[in-house]
Amino acid sequence: MIPGINPRKMQQMMKQMGIQQQEIPAVEVIIRTEDKELIISNPSVQKVNMMGQINFQISGEVKERSLQTTPEINDEDIKTVMEQAKVNYETAKKAIENADGDLAEAILNLSDSE
Repeated sequence: MIPGINPRKMQQMMKQMGIQQQEIPAVEVIIRTEDKELIISNPSVQKVNMMGQINFQISGEVKERSLQTTPEINDEDIKTVMEQAKVNYETAKKAIENADGDLAEAILNLSDSE
């Protein structure tokens, strides 16, 4: 708040200007961009409605985390695709990679190509 102004008076002035403020009891806030995530822990989140325009004010401890672009593929997944689509190990692995780790899509793609 502004120093020297009574918080009650400030709330009253904000109400007269059509500004409503609400505390959101958030535990964690995650902002996801194309290549990373911003994780805000112990956040203080305020929802501010100014004459129909809603804004959020967020403060807290910020950490960055890069997004993993390649899916984790294990041998069990590869064996499942090999059995279902009746293909070899390398073909099954490549199909899973092309389907971004989605086994059902990998099997369907291999079945369609037969």
